[in-house]
Amino acid sequence: MIRYAWRIVITVVGMTVLLIGVALLVLPGPAFVVIPVGLAILATEFAWARRWLSVMRDTAEKGAEKLKIPSFFPRKSNPNAQGTTPDP
Repeated sequence: MIRYAWRIVITVVGMTVLLIGVALLVLPGPAFVVIPVGLAILATEFAWARRWLSVMRDTAEKGAEKLKIPSFFPRKSNPNAQGTTPDP
């Protein structure tokens, strides 16, 4: 019962933040910050939100590569790459 109530709270809060972010696409405000925050809240309970958040992250990384700026998200090291040692 508590788990069900918690899921409803997460859904209401996450969807509210997400809808505010969508509204900020046409209103003045940081939509590209608010939308991922709403998805991150929803991703704590829903797999579809985790997938969308992953797509947004990948897109942001590709855009950062094209613009040759450092990405906000740290790259995971590849232990199979030559010349590198895996992190302990």
